[in-house]
Amino acid sequence: QVQLVESGGGLVQAGGSLRLSCAASGSIGSINVMGWYRQAPGKQRELVAHISRFGSTSYADSVKGRFTISRDNAKNTVYLQMNSLKPEDRAVYSCNAQGVTGYSGRYYGDYWGQGTQVTVSS
Repeated sequence: QVQLVESGGGLVQAGGSLRLSCAASGSIGSINVMGWYRQAPGKQRELVAHISRFGSTSYADSVKGRFTISRDNAKNTVYLQMNSLKPEDRAVYSCNAQGVTGYSGRYYGDYWGQGTQVTVSS
């Protein structure tokens, strides 16, 4: 019905940059909020950033000033530009879509992507 597919993860040196993308596919009319979460080994999943369909953004304190979230509503795609990466940013990053509705206005709910690994070497 609705699928989220992430891309852009990988291995980067500390101080480097990566750009994650997450494309939602299906019969989607609109998505209220899209966001990125991450889970490091042995830790709970945490919110990294999210963005409303009107462009309002929110960031975890640990990434403010380094990460930028954006979205293309026409493509149902959300991006996460990650700069000045640190070893502590290493985690599996997952995309989330909240409040997905179909073309007819039917409410579908919330969805998660499979996740993409980000590794930062020191």
